[in-house]
Amino acid sequence: MASNNNKDKCNVPHLRFPEFSGEWKKCKLGDLCNVLMCKRILVSQTNTEDGVPFYKIGTIGSTPDAYISKELFDDYKVKYNYPRKGEVMITCAGTVGKCVVYDGEDAYFQDSNIVWIDNPTQYISNGFLFHLLSKVDWRKLNSTTIIRIYNDDLRNLKMSYPRKEEQQKISHLLSLLDERIATQNKIIEKLQSLIKGLIDDIITLKCGQLVAFETLYSKAGEGGTPTTSNTEFYDNGSIPFIKIDDLSNKYLSANKDYITELGLKKSSAWLIPTHSIIYSNGATIGAISINKYPVCTKQGILGIVPNTNIDVEFLYYFMQSSYFQKEVERVVTEGTMKTAYLKDINHIKCPIPDLDRQKEISHLLSVLSLKEDVERQLLQKYQIQKQYLLRKMFI
Repeated sequence: MASNNNKDKCNVPHLRFPEFSGEWKKCKLGDLCNVLMCKRILVSQTNTEDGVPFYKIGTIGSTPDAYISKELFDDYKVKYNYPRKGEVMITCAGTVGKCVVYDGEDAYFQDSNIVWIDNPTQYISNGFLFHLLSKVDWRKLNSTTIIRIYNDDLRNLKMSYPRKEEQQKISHLLSLLDERIATQNKIIEKLQSLIKGLIDDIITLKCGQLVAFETLYSKAGEGGTPTTSNTEFYDNGSIPFIKIDDLSNKYLSANKDYITELGLKKSSAWLIPTHSIIYSNGATIGAISINKYPVCTKQGILGIVPNTNIDVEFLYYFMQSSYFQKEVERVVTEGTMKTAYLKDINHIKCPIPDLDRQKEISHLLSVLSLKEDVERQLLQKYQIQKQYLLRKMFI
């Protein structure tokens, strides 16, 4: 790779393969490609065994929703244009801006919120176009409250492109990185499956003596959210305020939001000491972490301070077990938001071994969790590297 320090003087990217030179051409996407909306037709009969793959907006690039008969699809082909193998598709609503290069055979896409790019001139390779569209911040294209991509947004998208050989080398490099990211995700999924299997194999009714959940902790309770309209509760706050998005890893070691001392005093939030369980019991039930520093939480998230005879690591794994999850499902209260109230969780009978055995179990599982953390960090590095290349290798 070669850095270009004169980028501002000519239409070239900041980072470029050294064998290429010359300025990139400028255009609008609609100057070179046709932006076409997938046609929505009534499909009254589908099956899941044979025929032509049938996709909706949420499943492009993955498993089809069902299959339609070849006869129905043949009739559709006569009336409409449709995406061909190797062409770029993009979602315009829902998960906005999701791009795929469709690499399957004939398929039917039943959603007008899916747009595909017909590329008849081939001045732009589909691989290059895929990565170019993947880097666009679609939120800047229009000011609607609900983010949506309109066909004109795509047609009028300003872009620059080099000659075909450079496009192909750029897309090849990024595709190799995408493959490595996909492999890394599979490694993490396999580790998660192994850990989950071991948890369920170890933690059963025979694991230890049955005791009520309420005997496992010295203090527990939900948090609370200070009034959001009062800036005194948030501005320059120093107390970590945990939301559901923060509970993505075993250890809670970083967070985005904070509240002030006044916000803590004027709400039902409470300061949860280090090495406690942080557990989501509302909406997304079951998200769980161990906090590495004192925190408070919004409502719908429990703080649980284990007793001295309960290993916090063991309790973390136990609360992830199928046994515990099924018991929680039985006490969930339906309403505006599904909630597993602490008063109901308290009565769940838990098979808990003695402290030494708890530590043996948690040590075994923690070794695998540490391996998962290492693989996650590696995945994050690949993702950061890809974002850097997307910023620097395109204009």
